[in-house]
Amino acid sequence: MTRTAAAAAIAVLMTTSSLAFAAETSSTVGVAPPSAADLKSLTDMRVGIVKAALQLTPDQEKYWPAIEDAIRTRAKNRQARLERIAELHENGPMDGMNEGNPVELMQRRADRLIQRGTDLKKLADAWDPLYKTLSDDQKRRMAFVSFAVMRGVRNAIEQRSGPEYEDE
Repeated sequence: MTRTAAAAAIAVLMTTSSLAFAAETSSTVGVAPPSAADLKSLTDMRVGIVKAALQLTPDQEKYWPAIEDAIRTRAKNRQARLERIAELHENGPMDGMNEGNPVELMQRRADRLIQRGTDLKKLADAWDPLYKTLSDDQKRRMAFVSFAVMRGVRNAIEQRSGPEYEDE
C-alpha cells in the first residue's frame, strides 16, 4: 500500500511543478519571461513525454484525455497566478506589504492556495482511474519519468535567484 501511495504521489508531482519552475525562472536577472507560446510548447512536450513513457494500451488510452486536460488546465492556471503575482510585486516581494492591507494580502494568498488545491485535486482525480490499470512496468517507467522531472525541478530551484512568491 505504501509503495502504491508513493507511486501515486510521484505521478502527481510528475505532472505538476516543473512547468511552473520553468516559468518562475523568469525572475532571474537578464532572462526574459517565457511567452505564452513558449509555455504551451513546454506543456506540449511534457504531456508528450509522460504519454510516451507510459506506452498506454488501447484500453488505457480512454483515460488519457482527462489527464491531459488536467495537466494543461493546471499549467494555465499556474501561469495566470504567476502573472498576477508579478503585477503585484513589480518592485519586489515587499512591494505589496508597503502599500497594501496585510489582511488583503492573506486573503489573496488563501485564494491562490485554494486554486492550487483545486487544480491538484482535479489532476489526482484524473490520474486515479488510469493509474489503477497500469502494469508494473508502466509504473516503473512512470517513476523514472517522475525522477527526471523532479531532478529538473531541483536544478531549477538551485539556479533560481530571488524569493519564491507563490510558495512562501
